[in-house]
Amino acid sequence: MIPPSLRALLDDTDGQRECEWADRRVWLAREAWGELAVCLQGAQVLHFLPASDATPAEGSLPYASTPVRAGAPVAMGEGEEALVPGGWLWVTPTPQALPGAIRGGIPLCWPWFADERGADESPDRSGPMHGPARKAQWRLEAADEHEGGVELHLSPTERLHSQLVPRAVIQANARRLHVELITEHVGETPVKLSGALHSYLAVADSFACRVEGLAGARYLDKLAGFAEREQQGELAVRGGLDRIYHSNAEAVLDDGDRRLRIARQGSDSVVVWHPGETPPDDTPVVAARHFLCVESANTRLDPVWLVPGAQHLLGTTLTCEAGS
Repeated sequence: MIPPSLRALLDDTDGQRECEWADRRVWLAREAWGELAVCLQGAQVLHFLPASDATPAEGSLPYASTPVRAGAPVAMGEGEEALVPGGWLWVTPTPQALPGAIRGGIPLCWPWFADERGADESPDRSGPMHGPARKAQWRLEAADEHEGGVELHLSPTERLHSQLVPRAVIQANARRLHVELITEHVGETPVKLSGALHSYLAVADSFACRVEGLAGARYLDKLAGFAEREQQGELAVRGGLDRIYHSNAEAVLDDGDRRLRIARQGSDSVVVWHPGETPPDDTPVVAARHFLCVESANTRLDPVWLVPGAQHLLGTTLTCEAGS
């Protein structure tokens, strides 16, 4: 689900182009394999709609937004903010102004996750929540054909850390979305690294979802002072939650309409988050009922110690199957 203004830009796209949205530079693709939108602030995927997941509307391209006329805003209920259905990712209808980050899509949390500032170089560890990468400007180095889709390579326009250098790789085609955050150590002393691919996945109803694959896993409950617990059975989402699961298993998000598989690379933490009925200021309460974050991460449970010359790859791969 995305704002109508972003949907309108995609409807006016034939092939690939760069343009402005929400005062930010975005890269758009609308091709036979599907649609992709990437914000160059934060190298952040905002939207992905594969052709295989779209139903053609009369007179429209096969990958047009459905079930409504492409570009038409859809209210999710009386008094709710308008969003346009279609796609695997969710973006808030009220993004905050620069220099703030856009909530939604797949933000890059780097080189630390949340307030775990292991790689923070400020004297008092006062760096921003989730690190500087998500608000930084990135450049698109290349956009190449890849497996019937596209592969993007991005890097920050400015140095974000004295010893660590990140780059992002995004692959999209008619079957899957794959995102990599690659960190290279170019300095002289070991560095403790954490981070996340903070995926906001679009769902029919946040509080009617199940996350499969975590049964029996230990987790830290951030809403209970980081109490350590064990997941009993599959996770049923019925309200706000903020948990870090220690697991390397593939997770499946089932919202009753579709099942999104979340495979991870270089990650032994799965973060599952939803703010409940008190979302952040940049997210209307009613709009928040249509996402759930299931994140590939490195957290306090599995931090990465990088030595000089080493690299680390944090990745997530999304694929879809029919709903249960």
